[in-house]
Amino acid sequence: MSRYIEKFVRYLEIEKNASKYTVLNYSIDLNSLKDFLKDEPIEKIDYITLRRYLAYLKEKKLSKVSVARKIAAIRSFFRFLCREGYVKTNPASSLSTPKREVHLPKFLDENEVVKLIESPEGDSISAFRDRAILETLYSTGIRVSELVGLDVGAVDHIGGVIKVYGKGKKERIVPIGERALQAIREYLNKRRYEGSKEVRALFLNKSGERITDRSIRRIIEKYIRKTSMKEKISPHTLRHSFATHLLDRGADLRSVQELLGHANLSTTQIYTHITTERLKSAYEKAHPRA
Repeated sequence: MSRYIEKFVRYLEIEKNASKYTVLNYSIDLNSLKDFLKDEPIEKIDYITLRRYLAYLKEKKLSKVSVARKIAAIRSFFRFLCREGYVKTNPASSLSTPKREVHLPKFLDENEVVKLIESPEGDSISAFRDRAILETLYSTGIRVSELVGLDVGAVDHIGGVIKVYGKGKKERIVPIGERALQAIREYLNKRRYEGSKEVRALFLNKSGERITDRSIRRIIEKYIRKTSMKEKISPHTLRHSFATHLLDRGADLRSVQELLGHANLSTTQIYTHITTERLKSAYEKAHPRA
């Protein structure tokens, strides 16, 4: 089965242009199936075999989200094998995905966002960088993986937009506010003043190299502690806050979908649940006969 997984991974990388995270997760999921099946030939795998595997996952008490992702990987894998003629029938075509639990994303209110963004203080280059990072995350709603991939040349200071590469290496243009642009300019000026060498990456670590996802998480955690916020939030919380605040102020769902880079509108609709819940809460508190 290993050689078929390798062929499928190459297909994802070359033909589908899948993101490195998709390739990694699908590889992990399919190797998990391979380990469960041991040496069973690929052509002997049928619907019952896959059901046994799903029962095994249930015994391991995996979350519905994890099981759904593994089913998606298996479906995609066997579709590929069928199309390429490695198997005659697709045993995964009838697999049903478990109904996913809806977890409403955590977000900050506008005052909390301002408090967080303004928390980096001082004249150090790291303070200028951290302020620019926080401003950019909230101003654009981009993913952390998109932020760390930004180059200096991706920022259009005149047009007020940035060019980002999202999931599946898809390019999109995203508006960016003047406050975030100003924070970026101040950071870049500080870099030049400090004599930093010219590099393509927009945000750098202490070694002068492109900053990593993990470093961004540490930066967020640092300022959460500094501002004494009780909520446990992640870099993604600023993305959730960006979307929620746009909808609160009247932005339409399609526009928010495009800004976030969501392939499907259903992914963006989770934010309508948040705004609806807030409206209901306000109604129940304020209406005399609620």
